[in-house]
Amino acid sequence: MFHEKHDLHHEFPEYKEAIHELKISDNHFARLFKEYHELDHEVLRIEQGVENTSDEYLEQQKKQRLHLKDTLFAMLKKHSA
Repeated sequence: MFHEKHDLHHEFPEYKEAIHELKISDNHFARLFKEYHELDHEVLRIEQGVENTSDEYLEQQKKQRLHLKDTLFAMLKKHSA
C-alpha cells in the first residue's frame, strides 16, 4: 500500500523559500515545523504497520497533524504577504 508524504515541502512547494526562511528566523515556526515533521513520520510508520496503535490514536495524531499544518500554512501566507 502506498502512503502519501505529507511533509511541508510536498504539501506547499510554492512556499519552499518561505519555509526555509522561517525555520531560520522564527523560533515558533521552527518548533511547530519540527513537531509537524515528527508527527508526520509517526503517522506514516503507523500506516505502514511499523508501529501498532489503536485506530483512535491514529485518528487523533492525524487531526493534530492537520491542525499543525493549518497553523504553519497561515504563518507561511502571512510571511509571504
